[in-house]
Amino acid sequence: MTERESSGRPAAATLARVLDLIDPGIIDVVAAPCGTDVPVRGVTLYDLGDEGADGAALAGTILLAVGVDPRGREAVEAVRAARDAGASALVLRRGAAGVDPAVVEAAEHGGTALLTRHPRRGWTHVLGLLRNACAQSGTFELAAVDSLRPGDLSGLANTVADLVGGAITIEDPQSRVLAYSRMDHEPDPMRRATILNQEVPRWRVAELRESGFFRTLWGTDDVVRLPADERYAERLAIAVRDGGEVLGSIWAAADGRPLAPDATAALRTAARAALPHLVHHETRGREAARRREEAVHTLLGGGAGAEQAARTLGVRPDRPYTVIVVEAYERPGTEAAADPPTHAEQRVLDVLALQATALRPECVTARAGRRLFVLTPAGDAHADPARDLVATARSVPGTVVFAGVGPTAGRPDALPGAREEAEIVVRVLRERAAASAGAHASASALSADVVSEVALVRLLDRLAPLWPMAGPVHEMVEHDRLHGSEYSASVGAYLGAFGDTSAAARGLSVHPNTLRYRLRRAGELFGVDLDDPTGRLLADLGLRLVYRARP
Repeated sequence: MTERESSGRPAAATLARVLDLIDPGIIDVVAAPCGTDVPVRGVTLYDLGDEGADGAALAGTILLAVGVDPRGREAVEAVRAARDAGASALVLRRGAAGVDPAVVEAAEHGGTALLTRHPRRGWTHVLGLLRNACAQSGTFELAAVDSLRPGDLSGLANTVADLVGGAITIEDPQSRVLAYSRMDHEPDPMRRATILNQEVPRWRVAELRESGFFRTLWGTDDVVRLPADERYAERLAIAVRDGGEVLGSIWAAADGRPLAPDATAALRTAARAALPHLVHHETRGREAARRREEAVHTLLGGGAGAEQAARTLGVRPDRPYTVIVVEAYERPGTEAAADPPTHAEQRVLDVLALQATALRPECVTARAGRRLFVLTPAGDAHADPARDLVATARSVPGTVVFAGVGPTAGRPDALPGAREEAEIVVRVLRERAAASAGAHASASALSADVVSEVALVRLLDRLAPLWPMAGPVHEMVEHDRLHGSEYSASVGAYLGAFGDTSAAARGLSVHPNTLRYRLRRAGELFGVDLDDPTGRLLADLGLRLVYRARP
């Protein structure tokens, strides 16, 4: 008796079958002490150093060792940990120098296969390929499903509808419709509204959530029944899972006749048969999203490939576009940080990306660290999309957002310049916040609103490499740093007040005579001559350059 016949479930995939479904060169076998005909029941991203991880849950899985150096001691420990957990395989990044011999030796003395991924294929891409291959490697009880092409959710819905004797809807975890079966009878009002809107009505989702139905559905592998009432026919639903992750659900509704007596058993089988199709759908969606994001970066960067990127995104050469640049920070003062964005920063950028496409469905977005790029057709001259995004950002507590809008680009080849100017607008907003009490407040601006400040930023960028790192201003700033004096602040306040000593003194909360004394001493000690127009210009530029270079 086969495994499938004895258990009623699909036969387990094997490592060999999984690898056969992936293009050569993406994943290589470095060592396989037990061969590749070992069972595989899933693929997991796992931190092998996590002491709280459930090792038993990793048995028979393919582990992706994200962030592990293939030539370091950590890789040897990863191989041993995978062996102890009973994993079928461990995947490391393929380094330029290959895998360390000590790592290979550790794998050969264990029971876990050692694989490497191509360095130009990201972990997310490899995860999708492996998950898809695992799902397609099993055999299922629905013979009619075998003839469906991967990802044919509509064909799957019709096949399952024939088995259960009702109407089938396949949904993602957010209750959006992925596919539905043909309608042989007039659908009830809920099914009609769901299909027309391509999602379950929000009020109905809230109703099911509050009743605990979704909690039950996502928490079990079995079919959950939603009884009929005076409004709607009976529903049966089951979650489609890939290991511990819910990929979606299948819903069966009575379609002018009672559901088949064995509808529950048919749905259990359908959920297993649907797995490779939903995995394929999700993987394809992620890959399409990745390609679109790469196209946005290429188009906004200019150069080779920009024309093809414009075609990929549907950017028309005869239509003007606007570029918005958004930066998000969890803590004030981290604006120049190069470390990866925090969870809170990633969350607010995710929210803003969704909001951007909700405001203008034609717009496209791309991410880069703490920065979100939004490319949208130019609309109403009085509209300020950046302000709308900042307003949305204020609903996410604990973050500060700066959004800049570049000038309207009349042609695709003008988009890189618009992006550059939008980035400068964001810098202006950051510098404004740092110089005032508004460092905790989000802000937005159009490039047309800050023309002078944008021009000054460009000037200082070009001037910085030429500015000497010694001289009166540097000596004054260094003296303040070492001795705690206030000469630099006093000179800056005087220049900012256009030579109005009384106004500058009020800003510093000192007596005007104190300020006059400091300004005189700045000339005597460091040669900062504020009586000369050239001296004032050099002092102003010098202070701006020194302070912008400070960490």
